[in-house]
Amino acid sequence: MNTTKALRIALLLTITMAFQSCCVKENAIVAHRGAWKKNNLPENSIAALRHAIDLKLPGSEFDVWRTADDSLVINHDAHYNKLLIEETNYADLIKFKLSNGEKLPTLYEYIVEGKRNNKRTLLVCEIKPSEISKERGKKTALMAVEAIHKLKAERNTCYISFDYEMLKQIREVDSRASLQYLEGNKSPKEVKADRINGVDYHYSVFKKHPEWIKEAKEYKVILNAWTVNEAADMDWIIDHKFNYITTNEPELLEQRIKQKK
Repeated sequence: MNTTKALRIALLLTITMAFQSCCVKENAIVAHRGAWKKNNLPENSIAALRHAIDLKLPGSEFDVWRTADDSLVINHDAHYNKLLIEETNYADLIKFKLSNGEKLPTLYEYIVEGKRNNKRTLLVCEIKPSEISKERGKKTALMAVEAIHKLKAERNTCYISFDYEMLKQIREVDSRASLQYLEGNKSPKEVKADRINGVDYHYSVFKKHPEWIKEAKEYKVILNAWTVNEAADMDWIIDHKFNYITTNEPELLEQRIKQKK
């Protein structure tokens, strides 16, 4: 290996490590489906994402499905306007507007907006397991990763899923991706062994397994909890110094964090 190539590799590794370090925070707020609740915006809308970015929140989460004609769209539930997304073409879905007049956003549109005037907010991409087949879900994940790379947004994005095998497949194609598991049935030590970066579990899982908090910190596994909306639960998570806290109430959580300082 020549000196120039070695220097380039070293520089790339330094940049990657610096970005990953800045993304692993303490008690950082992730807006669940964007910052939608206070202003009565549609969940997972472009407007909710924009508001999270404008609030300078550390993270904004969103959900990805694949339509029958292979469009990647942003919606929480498997159905949109009573239509099963995976069995419906995109043109038929966008006949129905969101409550603020937006059309159902594509992943492309969401990521483009997520990069615009955004220096702080991590895009937390939840890839939904397919209700048709495991293989379809895996293909959806690969398509999402490919789209995010094409938009040069991989450093702005982390991936989360309830499907463990999906996350492992993402790792095979992207050695640097930040991955967090949602199901709550594996210890931090187990996910670390599979090169998954974080445990993003319902807060009740950590109350049942408080030893996992210590284990995650020992193994340098990212700690994230969802969906933390009540002040008492927020205080418990804050006191245990999680890296991220996912919530529908980012404004309230910000107040609780300030009061704890």
